[in-house]
Amino acid sequence: MRAFITLEGPDGSGKSTQAALLAERLRQLDFPVVLTREPGGTAVGDQLREILLDPDNQLAVMTEVLLMAADRAQHVEEVIKPALENNMIVICDRYVDSSLAYQGFGLLGDPRQVKAINEVAIGGVWPTLTVLLDVQPEVGLRRHVLRSSSRTEDNGLDRIEQRDLSFHQRVREGYHELQKIYQERFALIDTTLLEIETVAEKVWEIVVQRLEIKTR
Repeated sequence: MRAFITLEGPDGSGKSTQAALLAERLRQLDFPVVLTREPGGTAVGDQLREILLDPDNQLAVMTEVLLMAADRAQHVEEVIKPALENNMIVICDRYVDSSLAYQGFGLLGDPRQVKAINEVAIGGVWPTLTVLLDVQPEVGLRRHVLRSSSRTEDNGLDRIEQRDLSFHQRVREGYHELQKIYQERFALIDTTLLEIETVAEKVWEIVVQRLEIKTR
């Protein structure tokens, strides 16, 4: 089965955890799965990730936009496209919608320029399904801080996570706008008050329905 599933959402919504749980569940049914993430996912991408998320780096808005797109272009060519060509299921923790939400709505207030740049970067490789894990920004960021409480040198938040609450609110609103624009591709789960296991079951129900997976 060939499918490209992305997990999106504000910081602290549980994307990485749910991506890993979904990959494991699909593998248990003997589906070939590639689990990956952005920024990163390749050797070049991991280097770009360090630059993009380092709190000590002061990046211009368009530098951030273009570095994200460069990371994505490498990721598509090196990981995503080859896996899809081999009829695998690709599960990606963040993809193009993150740039539209964070850099488009969050920084520029308009996703059109970011979309144009990223359309070149992805070369037509859009997700089959995007699961949007929604969370109130203050709740999501608090989760991050709590998970990083063992770190003493800082609050555990990266360069983008450290932006003010109004930025993260714009990102969340941007995701909601994207859901309206791409409603056939998006499925939303509000994770604010849900346990990890409950979210995992909801993600699984969506994937089974959208991909028409036979579980028996």
